[in-house]
Amino acid sequence: MSHRASDEERARWSGSPLRTQVWVLTTRSLRAAFGDYRLVCLGLLQPVVLLVLFSQVFAGVGALPGMVGYDGYVNYLMPATLVNIAMITAMGAGAGLLAETYTGVVGRLRTLPISPVSVLVARTLADTARLAVQLVAIVVAAVLVLGFDPDGGVVGLTAAVALTLVVGWGLSWVFVAIATWGRDIELMQAVSFIAVYPLMFTSSAYMPLEHMPLWVRAVAAANPLTYAIDATRALALGRSPGWALPCAVLLAGVAALVGSAVAARNFRRSA
Repeated sequence: MSHRASDEERARWSGSPLRTQVWVLTTRSLRAAFGDYRLVCLGLLQPVVLLVLFSQVFAGVGALPGMVGYDGYVNYLMPATLVNIAMITAMGAGAGLLAETYTGVVGRLRTLPISPVSVLVARTLADTARLAVQLVAIVVAAVLVLGFDPDGGVVGLTAAVALTLVVGWGLSWVFVAIATWGRDIELMQAVSFIAVYPLMFTSSAYMPLEHMPLWVRAVAAANPLTYAIDATRALALGRSPGWALPCAVLLAGVAALVGSAVAARNFRRSA
């Protein structure tokens, strides 16, 4: 009887709870991300190099009218760099999913009694955790090397980093959806290039909107990244973010909702 009961229990078992699946898969991705010290060093060095490069190349922007109140161009640029790094890391979420697809990891996970959604959620959470480490590294480097001095103090800077993580998590779902739609690395790179760089440069990241040509100013005003950058900058510098903060959170939520729905549908269809 006991042998028959155990067989029936195994037949009824359909896998662990969703939260356990997400936790196990997330920790697996984190071990892979931080298991190679070379990848860790390069991942931490990339945002620092990006910040140093842009702070020096566009240093003359700090002399423009309206920039005096920021007490240095790095104080204007640094919060925007946080959001730009979040976008680049989000793009890596889609690339990471494609890499695991081609190496057979996703195929092996499909043979297990787990929810396909847990694979996608774990992918985005792991990359958001990696983003958090990158943001801390670049903040420390900016303060120690470039003289970044946020008027918002630790509280304001922590709030800016937290908002960046929310935005990065929402964007990661967009790129995961692109990865499940195209399932081709070259297509992923092409779409990412078209999405990332125009959004980065047609925003308030590197220059105030009033100093841009009219058509660029109009595009920047409609650019979702502009709201995230303005809100992050305001929080870090101890200023009122106004409507930029709720707009940034709302847009991140919409990106996560739509991206997760599209990614889950495409992921199930490709099974």
